[in-house]
Amino acid sequence: MGATEVRRGPEPGEGAIVEELGVRRSLVEALTLKSLYYLGEASLHELAQHTRINRALADAIFQRLRKEQLCQAVGMSASVHRVTLTQAGRTRAAELLGNDSYVGPVPVTLTDYVAKVRSQSIRAMQVNPPDIRAAFEDLVLDDETLAQLGTAVVSGRAIFLYGPPGTGKTTVAERLANVFRRDTIEVPYAVEVDGQIITVFDQAVHERVEVDAASAAFGDPRWVRCRRPRVVVGGELTIEMLDLQLNPLSRFYAAPVQMRANNGFLIVDDFGRQRIPPAELLNRWVVPLDRQMDYLTMAGGKKLEIPFDLFVVFATNLDPGTVVEEAFLRRIQTKIRMGAVSDEHFHEIFRRACEPLKLRYQRALVDATIKNVQEQFGQPLRACIPRDLLHQIVWQARYEGKEPVLNAEAIERACRAYFVARDTVSG
Repeated sequence: MGATEVRRGPEPGEGAIVEELGVRRSLVEALTLKSLYYLGEASLHELAQHTRINRALADAIFQRLRKEQLCQAVGMSASVHRVTLTQAGRTRAAELLGNDSYVGPVPVTLTDYVAKVRSQSIRAMQVNPPDIRAAFEDLVLDDETLAQLGTAVVSGRAIFLYGPPGTGKTTVAERLANVFRRDTIEVPYAVEVDGQIITVFDQAVHERVEVDAASAAFGDPRWVRCRRPRVVVGGELTIEMLDLQLNPLSRFYAAPVQMRANNGFLIVDDFGRQRIPPAELLNRWVVPLDRQMDYLTMAGGKKLEIPFDLFVVFATNLDPGTVVEEAFLRRIQTKIRMGAVSDEHFHEIFRRACEPLKLRYQRALVDATIKNVQEQFGQPLRACIPRDLLHQIVWQARYEGKEPVLNAEAIERACRAYFVARDTVSG
């Protein structure tokens, strides 16, 4: 890793810190003091684990802080110093916590973060038809749709899934994300920019992958080995969520959703139903989608260039022509309509839905259900209907204290509970 600054006359251990971490020594010292403030007392091994630096660097930092009378040794544990803050050290740590309350792993530099994201780009992934078929083996999709999805993955460009509710858009998007999660990447706990901290690793988003001791020994512990992330946002998405978020209490930043999704997958569900106008949201996406580069703003107005290396799926129940400008649609190379399914696909979906519920699939009964759905209730055959009707049957049986049975009477009752009658009068 390259250092972010060149400084004169490093003291013993200092040169190693700059060379290996790439951040200022003062930042590492500040994190050490703040960590000890919260820990109270710790061994150098525990301190190294907390800040994610190696033992040699932790010892070098300790020796400097002890020389400045900010910390002291209070004993030994398994031949390792146990250390704590002096009164002067506690005072200094409290001052540092007044600037920001980040206490955790030493951050990586922005330069190193950008290089890492580019080195593990999602656009470098190779997929083929067997990969796509495996990802969707539990769904019933036609060959044309599978080919469109596979082509979109190879392109590395965003896709648009649209169609009526219940046609499987979100399910398809989530299965597509599984294609990306077959390999792993490295995600930093945090990134440092001009002394400011941006937290990136998020346990709610990043699935940690355990590595063997031999691999860990040669890695940088400030990076976490994870599966490629999958982030889902819906109607709660706001324009503020797409920029750096400075916590006014902690005074450090949280990465926006697209930065946490870097090298992975982002699903924008229910597109067009956000609390902000679609045009405003689309304008925010134009440059990142075109240039694979995003621009984030810090509190003082400084602009950061961050790679936009993620596969984006926009899913909507609305007509794209009414919520998306033609210029934006041109930037989305693949647009897939998820509509009504064929009779045969409906049969296959119904059969598969019966298996986990231990209900006996009957072709004649499903034929009657298709006729009932289309003629009596005037509904198209949507992929969600078999599962939803069968759940109605199971719930009704559970309420009555009986074993669920799939027959014409149960189907009729389920349909009446699930669909809105055609003669319903509003008002």
